[in-house]
Amino acid sequence: MNTSWKRLNVGVVGGGIGGMSVAIALRRAGHEVIIYERSDFAGEVGASVSCAANGTRWLHEWGVDIAKGDPVVLKKLINRDWKTGEPVSVYSLDDYEKRWGYVYNMFHRQYMHSMLKDSALEEEGEGIPAKLLVNHKCRDIDLKSNKITFENGKIVHHDLIIGADGIGSAVRGILGIRPEKRPSDSSCLHANVDADEAAKLGLVNYSQDSALEYWGGQEGKWDKIVLSPCNGGKLLSYYCFFPRDQGDFTTQAWGAESLPVEDLLKPYPQLDRQVLEHLAIGKEIQPWRLWVHDPYPYIHQGNVCLLGDAGHPMMPHQSQGACMAIEDAAALGILFNKKYFNGDVAQALAAYEEVRLPRVTRVQSAAAKAAYNINERIGFSVNKDTPTYKVEDPKKVLTIEEMNAYDMYRDIEEKLAAKRGGLYTEKFICGLPIGLELPSGIIIGAH
Repeated sequence: MNTSWKRLNVGVVGGGIGGMSVAIALRRAGHEVIIYERSDFAGEVGASVSCAANGTRWLHEWGVDIAKGDPVVLKKLINRDWKTGEPVSVYSLDDYEKRWGYVYNMFHRQYMHSMLKDSALEEEGEGIPAKLLVNHKCRDIDLKSNKITFENGKIVHHDLIIGADGIGSAVRGILGIRPEKRPSDSSCLHANVDADEAAKLGLVNYSQDSALEYWGGQEGKWDKIVLSPCNGGKLLSYYCFFPRDQGDFTTQAWGAESLPVEDLLKPYPQLDRQVLEHLAIGKEIQPWRLWVHDPYPYIHQGNVCLLGDAGHPMMPHQSQGACMAIEDAAALGILFNKKYFNGDVAQALAAYEEVRLPRVTRVQSAAAKAAYNINERIGFSVNKDTPTYKVEDPKKVLTIEEMNAYDMYRDIEEKLAAKRGGLYTEKFICGLPIGLELPSGIIIGAH
């Protein structure tokens, strides 16, 4: 054990998936954690959420009871023709667990949150159980004294403060980051379809595919349907994208009354009838605001840092938003554990920024590209034999190898060695093994 390690009193602003994940990671690293949630309960809104191997691996490492999340284990990615529904590009995940050590899970957001919350707060498990305080909306943070002031008048002091307060983050503004953002050129409506109800009506049974399925999304077109199964396949979660000029929902928010089903069907007169019949029985039809954010110049100051959507909001088109928040949490769990933390919080957070910012910025950029070109999406990005295959730059596509061959421990060791004047001899660069050849033709470490 590192003799200069010390237990920290950690304040996490925000009790969503990112906040619960970092509470688990820091609890396991030996710290005391209090989560402050602005609303009167800690939960999530929305439906399905992807957790690829680069996220699932940390759930295993943290000892999270994944079965509580009732996931669907994905077996393939399917891109279908907009009009006929015939598969255009298929990326098999049959050897996924064998290659990467972990499965690709698809969770219902509320179930995933509940699973993580149990892990963060329950008595069982490593470390001191985290505490959750609701109705604590962050008003200000004194970056010199590390005191948080809440709207309810309460003032608290913490050794380390983490802003996990989502896309509308208050902590981000306190750190002086004013995001350049603009509405996406596409709008999105979300709907849930009960798989049993669809089957009773004699509709095609997509739940049997165990797949993330896409209609459309080809070069330059904003029309795209994304289907992700969750709750063990019982619920089909549909994300329906269309040009913003056909419906602008940038002022809308989740949690309002369901919109009429006509709003969901209207943009798609030529859509494959099989999936259109599914959408016709869609429920809980909600708009999803889509904003494009430019990368932030930094994600920490002093003893305060950002995590998840607070630090790097991204478009949903790489299905990596939750994984990036989980990776952020994992990085903090490692940097502040008994092996690596030397008592210098600001130094650990500087390393956190160096480890996380390049990786999340890469995914953020790739997600914006995949918004209007499905071939830029991880998986489809290497299906070069597809007749419709076309990408902006074949050398720059994001690949599954980059996401899943990444070793965060090596990345952190490399950054800490540089900061502390140590020697780094591992054969990794930024967490990727030297000599790894990506399907794009790039070889890691080659000049």
